[in-house]
Amino acid sequence: MAQAVDASKNLASDPRNREVVFPAGRDPQIGNLETPINSSPLVKWFINNLPAYRPGLTPFRRGLEVGMAHGYWLFGPFAKLGPLRNTPSANLAGLLGAIGLVVILTAALSLYTHSNPPKALSSVTATPPDAFTTNEGWNNFSSAFLIGAIGGALVAYFLTINLALIQGLVG
Repeated sequence: MAQAVDASKNLASDPRNREVVFPAGRDPQIGNLETPINSSPLVKWFINNLPAYRPGLTPFRRGLEVGMAHGYWLFGPFAKLGPLRNTPSANLAGLLGAIGLVVILTAALSLYTHSNPPKALSSVTATPPDAFTTNEGWNNFSSAFLIGAIGGALVAYFLTINLALIQGLVG
């Protein structure tokens, strides 16, 4: 215990650290640090506008938004970097790979939901909403994640297979 106090005194005695790094809420017992990165107004604004932390959203809407983004971006690596990347069925393989991974991720979310997760702790940047404190909220989030992610992957697939038509309309 005395060594930990001495180490914190040494850390606090360095004048460079006292200028930019502080304990969260100025309480060292919390176990988190405020740095110029995680406590800047821009970072706080950005994180508080993500679907997981944005106030006023239902768990279903949060899951739908998070799922759409994940499904949309998961399609690309499977289609363009997968083993079938140079074949005519690369886009279909990318769609099926993305949907398969989404199903696995939804199963993992479901397992987490049924493990009675602890209440989420607030961080320096954001306070988690009450939607993540109940099993019902997590169930709504994970079911919407599945729907949104499959929809996002389908949108990416249809945009990719119709890329020539879209380029003809724009250019």
